[in-house]
Amino acid sequence: MKEFSGRIAVVTGGGSGMGRELVRLLVAEGCHVAMCDVSMRGMAETRRLCEATGLPQGLRVSAHLADVSKEDDVMRFRDEAAQQHATDRIHLLFNNAGIGGGGSMIANGRDEWERTFNICWGGVYLTTRAFLPLLQVADEGHIVNTSSMNGFWASIGPNAPHTAYSAAKFAVKGFSEALVTDLRLNAPHIKVSVVMPGHIGTGFRTNSLKVQTSTESDELNSRQITQARARLSSMGKDASALSDEEIKAMLAERAQRFLADAPTSAFEAATAILEGVKAERWRILVGSDAELMDRMVRDDPEQAYDDQFFARFAAAAGWHPGR
Repeated sequence: MKEFSGRIAVVTGGGSGMGRELVRLLVAEGCHVAMCDVSMRGMAETRRLCEATGLPQGLRVSAHLADVSKEDDVMRFRDEAAQQHATDRIHLLFNNAGIGGGGSMIANGRDEWERTFNICWGGVYLTTRAFLPLLQVADEGHIVNTSSMNGFWASIGPNAPHTAYSAAKFAVKGFSEALVTDLRLNAPHIKVSVVMPGHIGTGFRTNSLKVQTSTESDELNSRQITQARARLSSMGKDASALSDEEIKAMLAERAQRFLADAPTSAFEAATAILEGVKAERWRILVGSDAELMDRMVRDDPEQAYDDQFFARFAAAAGWHPGR
């Protein structure tokens, strides 16, 4: 699929980050888009940004409130998208929605752990299941699943457990790789790509807290502060001496640093993804840090979770501890 003009794309997580930039770039190329998110406010901003640069005449951009971890939401999203776009087919499916949380099987609660896993992995599975019939009746199609460099390296450093997100992203990678053969045999007009970004500059941390606690408010609530304390405990730190205000300040500083320190912007990541789709690459690494870690893990897998391994990577990639 060398051009997206006139095609119909579905994008999950279109209300922020890479999802928002994917929507904007697709629309700029004349592609109709149906996006979903748990934030109507976020999707409204995405649409406003699209309109600010001028929507081509007749181009349809629809927004649908849906939690991709819930099958009923996903099926309603599919039906609404088909109705609003007056179609029985789509050409592009971007399984992009994801959150963080549930880093530790021990320090974090089961609800937080499963919320992360069910969105990051379950959302990919449920959305692919739901939209596959619409891809099958198109003349050509492409499924684009967002994994992560945490889909081949289950860590963000030696002092931060990262189990739920990493487990989900490994599942996404394995699923996508298995689809290469499945689609080749049973639906050869549909391609698949697995996207593995490194550290991308987005509001991922702040948005994850909002989704974990079912709020759109920018003000941190008591549950979010409790989760932050549990995260610090999972990293071997004593959070009991910190006040709520100190926790809030720490979260704000880390969220700002996560955005500022990123070697790749959300726009750059979305651009790389669409270039990879056009080139029909089944494996799309995004960011120099992802490319570096990919090489390092392949070269020295037995040492991948040692402190010295991470120190070498962080120094070469420009990563900061506790990002």
